[in-house]
Amino acid sequence: MKTLIPSGDIEKTISFHGHNCPGLAIGIRAAELCLRELGHNSQSALVAICETDMCGVDAIQMLTGCSVGKGNLIFLDYGKSSFTFFRRSDAKGFRATLDPDFLGDKGLRMTQLMKKKLSGTASAEEVTECDSLRASCEQEYLSADLDELFSISEPQIHMPRPAKILNSVRCESCLEKLMESRSRYFDGQCLCIPCFETVEQKI
Repeated sequence: MKTLIPSGDIEKTISFHGHNCPGLAIGIRAAELCLRELGHNSQSALVAICETDMCGVDAIQMLTGCSVGKGNLIFLDYGKSSFTFFRRSDAKGFRATLDPDFLGDKGLRMTQLMKKKLSGTASAEEVTECDSLRASCEQEYLSADLDELFSISEPQIHMPRPAKILNSVRCESCLEKLMESRSRYFDGQCLCIPCFETVEQKI
């Protein structure tokens, strides 16, 4: 089943991200899954939790209407190709995890070649092979059935609360203002996280 995301929206997503690649294609399909199951953020408020910082997060932001600035796109630095989506109106949600074996040997070969290309040790032939594999893998992601591409399960976390307007406080070390919820107290002083980390050295 080829992606149902309109080609124009895919082009806008590529332009927003800066290039097309297999990682962006994964995000496009994860966003499509969200749209299929929960709709768009403009229809009913959504929350997206991404457990990776890979290229696909930009596609999720572009296509679902969730964003960091609105507080409904949350990044968890787990290094997993897993994405959780919630709809606030009825708390419906799901977690989608990319099938790590979907690309088979082709995926392993692409990863090997990408490492060599990025380290500058790939031959000209390997660079050509790598680019060809990346384009092929991107198309496989965009053409796959969503239910074959992702395993879908119940969310592993509760739906995050909506964003709140919080009080600001002043760091007593650098004198810069910060959200109260991000402040730290040390030796009787209110500190921002960077200043706290400079004085609270455990090792």
